[in-house]
Amino acid sequence: MSAATARLRVGIAGLGRLGKRHAEALAFGTRHVELVAACSPVEAERDFARDSLGVERLYADFDVFIADPDMDAVVLVTPTSLHADQAIAALRAGKHVFIEKPLALNMADCERVLAVAAERLDQVAMVGFVRRFDPSYVSAQASVAGGEIGRPFLVRSQTCDRNDPDGFFVRFAPSSGGIFMDCSVHDIDLARWLLGRPKALRAFATGTIALHPGLADCGDVDNGLAIVEFEGGARAVFYASRTMAHGHETSTEVIGTAGKLLVGEHAARDRIVRSDAHGVRHAVLADFHERFQAAFGAEMAAFVAACRGDAPLTLTLTDAAEATRIGLAITRSLHSGMPEVV
Repeated sequence: MSAATARLRVGIAGLGRLGKRHAEALAFGTRHVELVAACSPVEAERDFARDSLGVERLYADFDVFIADPDMDAVVLVTPTSLHADQAIAALRAGKHVFIEKPLALNMADCERVLAVAAERLDQVAMVGFVRRFDPSYVSAQASVAGGEIGRPFLVRSQTCDRNDPDGFFVRFAPSSGGIFMDCSVHDIDLARWLLGRPKALRAFATGTIALHPGLADCGDVDNGLAIVEFEGGARAVFYASRTMAHGHETSTEVIGTAGKLLVGEHAARDRIVRSDAHGVRHAVLADFHERFQAAFGAEMAAFVAACRGDAPLTLTLTDAAEATRIGLAITRSLHSGMPEVV
């Protein structure tokens, strides 16, 4: 878009738990944007877009939605199994496209998207690795890149969700790709980013079911550990959990030859520590969206800026494909019990 005042006309597909958050941000919290259309096969979700967001053009059929000539860009917050085909359809329809993570659940689909995107370099294609837009992680990456901790050689990163006794993740597991593809893919991307994008060589994973036996039916676990070996000697250790009792806890430690950095210690909601007859404590984060609310806004602003030609993207589809490649190797190792080549 050439005019500095032009508004990017965006449509959103998928209005579930995270899709609603993205839609609200586009409708009310992102500059230079007009949310013009929404697509969902669920009538209640279309009603939400109309009644709560003021969206008038509503679609149940994705193929009809993507053909809308009055959209410049689309945001896909749909099931991961649909990402590749929908992203390709969006690109071929001449739209910029934002795809929630992960890019796909297999490398063939990732490569199909990359091939189409390579033919359309004037269109933006971005995957939603939101932690890259969190101020603390941005600062940490800049410190590491600036040599403040020497040569980074080890990342320890975790994504730990509060336990959901209703079993949402058990119902979601058959289509999620498993705990490492759903949760740890963020940590995988962070590790590559913080270590300077090294090539992954080998992965090993193990896990256990602590609270949700229904996960066994699809070979998933509710707590998992993984180790990834990178070219040049760097290593990463990942922990994923769906069973935290206290709240959401994302943290990452980067260890270098001259120091280390730690982001997100103790899941603190604020900086208040209370001391009384009950002990010493602080409030904790409820979920991933509370932890990364500012980052979600910055992420969408970066997508819009790239679509408008205001700023280039540093997060590439190749980064997203590599995160999927590593996540798949970790998942294979979980199932085989053996180290797997990435």
